[in-house]
Amino acid sequence: MASTPLPEPVQVCVKAVAGSPDIIGDCPFSQRVLLTLEEKGIPYETKLVDLSNKPDWFLKISPEGKVPVLKIEEDQWIPDSDVITQIIEEKYPSPSFATPPEKASVGSKIFSSFVTFLKSKDPNDGSEQALLNELQALDEHLKTNGPYINGENISAADFSLAPKLFHLVVALDHFKGWSIPENLTYVHAYTKLLFNRDSFVKTKPAANDYVIAGWAPKVNS
Repeated sequence: MASTPLPEPVQVCVKAVAGSPDIIGDCPFSQRVLLTLEEKGIPYETKLVDLSNKPDWFLKISPEGKVPVLKIEEDQWIPDSDVITQIIEEKYPSPSFATPPEKASVGSKIFSSFVTFLKSKDPNDGSEQALLNELQALDEHLKTNGPYINGENISAADFSLAPKLFHLVVALDHFKGWSIPENLTYVHAYTKLLFNRDSFVKTKPAANDYVIAGWAPKVNS
């Protein structure tokens, strides 16, 4: 019997390390797309883009100069990780990683709360407590629904949150000496599960230093 040929690899543009266009960079939205492709077993080809020196070919397919961008049809490049991951789910429905609507927004405010706290220079502005509130809400959800957001099986919401939590852990430790409180045991178990998945290890930034370098201008502005 003839074997079923694999589909042509989809092409995806993701962030490279500034000045090193052959090393994968620190974009959590790019990693979200790569995680989705990896977990679905979809062949793909990455095109690494140095966003500090955007090549002309990239600006032609992404006029706003943003990543990720996915080519899923001939000459059709799709921007925005929300749109890209939805299209991947529709075009490649098996295995399904759709998160039920009632759980899809779990943890969705953690990243913005993290960025506000990271950039804060006023210890009394409430930004740390706002982040703690979001992490505590995630911990409570995981306590009754875990180990993943949708229970036993990983889903799209986890692919979105995992890279953001990685940035939170690395950046807050470096810039503020801050870490997720030990009493949030379900969040700690969750990050350990996520960060040790083969798909995450394969697609994460090449080094923590690249995450730190990516946030440094925002912290120091």
